[in-house]
Amino acid sequence: MTGFQGPLSRRGVLRAGIGTAAAAGAAGLGLTALGSPAYADGAGAAPETTKIPWIIDTASWGARPVPDSDLTILKGTTRKIVVHHMAFPNVTDYSEEHAKQLARDCQALHMDGNGWADTGQHFTVSRGGYVLEGRHESLPSLELGTQQVQGAHCVGENTQSIGIENEGTYVTETPPPALLASLVRLCTTICRQYGIHAWNMFGHWDWNNTDCPGIAFYREFPKLRLAVARACGERLRDVPARTWPDIFTSSAGSTVTTLQYLLAAQGYAVTPNATFGAATKAAVQDFQAKHGFEVASDGTVTQPTWEALAPRLTPGSTGDPVKAAQSILAHKGYDLTVTGEYDAATVQAVRAMQRLHHLPATGVADTTTWCAILGGIVRAEFLELPA
Repeated sequence: MTGFQGPLSRRGVLRAGIGTAAAAGAAGLGLTALGSPAYADGAGAAPETTKIPWIIDTASWGARPVPDSDLTILKGTTRKIVVHHMAFPNVTDYSEEHAKQLARDCQALHMDGNGWADTGQHFTVSRGGYVLEGRHESLPSLELGTQQVQGAHCVGENTQSIGIENEGTYVTETPPPALLASLVRLCTTICRQYGIHAWNMFGHWDWNNTDCPGIAFYREFPKLRLAVARACGERLRDVPARTWPDIFTSSAGSTVTTLQYLLAAQGYAVTPNATFGAATKAAVQDFQAKHGFEVASDGTVTQPTWEALAPRLTPGSTGDPVKAAQSILAHKGYDLTVTGEYDAATVQAVRAMQRLHHLPATGVADTTTWCAILGGIVRAEFLELPA
């Protein structure tokens, strides 16, 4: 891919920021980053307020007003980033005016169509690479770095994640270089301001029953996370071996179905149906209690829970654990039928997932491979970082 050479927004030219870190990160995607705001020190600690003028705020794109009473400000809750595609057309109008109209159209859809108080996501990235504030108060909260406005972009994660919508539909196409460069820049800023990491970046479908962020876009996520980690100055030694999706009773979709198959393999009477209902919650809690793990009141599937549930699968394995892997791999675009037989097609899909996350392509589903299959983040994605 070629680097983005398009214009900054009219406010973005007022401050280029210190582009070195973001440029280094975007290089991992073959992109030219647009710069980053200045920070207090190399450790990524944010000053009391960091102005970020390259994000087009709600007033500048003409957002409809929203009463303060309709916005909930939360302090100290931000733990992750959730990346989306908008399922909008892949337009070739890359102008700033189009980006502003996109933000207006999105707000109208969310308020008038969905009945929400405001735009659901915190930030929007256009195909032309413009970054816009979504929900009111998202930009001032980011600049402060100690609070976030509650979003409406991902059920169960709206109080603890920053949601980013990316213009376009990325089931078969990948986002254009301008969008990816700006997404690296934005995620780098979010990580630094809130003190989170590139291994805290997930896709919408890791939590909800959706095809978002799209099969093709999802396959760019390891490169995206590596680019952000570089821009943030992360070290390989600080990257956890595995970061699992901590789904719970508000979660739904393919990750929940996989959990249910794994619980069924342990003898629990749960039906794989993508819904985290009472039976699934009770099964998780019973499994945690029997293994001496902390029992989560809301059924949260913690890291030790996942690691105890996920069995080693090899060619010839059968049953519900195989169905667990097949069901989520099929959802993520691999040509599989859920049969419960660890056949050649399943081996091929597992190898493809391993290569995507820079794991040895053995075709064996070990614990680390399970983490990657489930939408988690593994250290192997960051092997190019300095030690």
